[in-house]
Amino acid sequence: MTADHAERKIKCVVWDLDHTLWQGVLLEDPHVALAPHAAEVVRTLDARGILQSVASRNDRAVAMARLDELGLADYMLHPQIGWQTKAQSIKAIAAALNIGLDTLAFVDDDPFERADVAYSHPEVLCIDARALPTLLDMPAMQPRFITDDSARRRAIYRSDIARQQAEETFTGSKDDFLATLGMVFTLARATEDDLRRAEELTLRTNQLNTTGDTYSYEELQAMLGSDRYLLLIASLTDTYGDYGKIGLAIVDRQPGVWTIRLLLMSCRVMSRGVGTIMLNYILRQARAAGVRLRSEFVETSKNRMMYVTYRFAGFRELSKDGARSVLENDLERIQDPPTYLVLHAPELSR
Repeated sequence: MTADHAERKIKCVVWDLDHTLWQGVLLEDPHVALAPHAAEVVRTLDARGILQSVASRNDRAVAMARLDELGLADYMLHPQIGWQTKAQSIKAIAAALNIGLDTLAFVDDDPFERADVAYSHPEVLCIDARALPTLLDMPAMQPRFITDDSARRRAIYRSDIARQQAEETFTGSKDDFLATLGMVFTLARATEDDLRRAEELTLRTNQLNTTGDTYSYEELQAMLGSDRYLLLIASLTDTYGDYGKIGLAIVDRQPGVWTIRLLLMSCRVMSRGVGTIMLNYILRQARAAGVRLRSEFVETSKNRMMYVTYRFAGFRELSKDGARSVLENDLERIQDPPTYLVLHAPELSR
């Protein structure tokens, strides 16, 4: 287990268009051809679960039409095509995808554009378009595992876009809208088949994450084979599709005291109101088992919301060693699941 990982992993590649994804300038030649290797790179990144978008100064309608003709339009999420700066476009893409700027790569042929983005957003990995033939070989573009969730990540985000559009046109309250989604939230013990996705979640999830600790497949496998540890995986579906496996909890069950070593939930479901369901389920299980419940918490630059969630759930600080705190809950006040979803969760104590 490590508190962070030096080798960054990219979640989204943002493409310039002219002289980068395709050869030439679209407004000068409406029949521009793709750059060598471009189609292969786009499709391989997609298969690896790396999202893609566009930041280009161009006529949006013309550029999207050409991307569609070239078979690449559907790969590009929240494309920013217009006359704003590339730095503004990249910030908008990160916000729309709800991911950190430090997980984005920007590919552009123009050194000025790359320098401007690097100045405005030093967290972004800027790549010269001449590196396109070897881009797939970069360690940042190579996830350790390709899971079911990563292989269909673009489709999952496409469903998110449809949900967002529906919510924007909905005239009732937030809870009324959530009730229309037909959400089913499932908690289950992790199995061997879940471990690659569990490792991926620890590497990719930053905001709704209690410690920022990462766990390797081998470490998770060892825990799975021990009666001491409870590994929970959360998944979510609704009428728009499957969110995939979006949550993980690791509970260390010592005699008389259970400690949540890690609890995380994908930021993609932040607005769905499901962030506290797994936590309250663990609270109920601990109370049923007659044990005290504690949790480790490490404050990071991104997980303030998780700390607020813990405090609202009744956790209080028991001790602190550097940045790592131990919190405890008296199990007196446990929230019921929200009424706008169905919870599937078997009794997990044994």
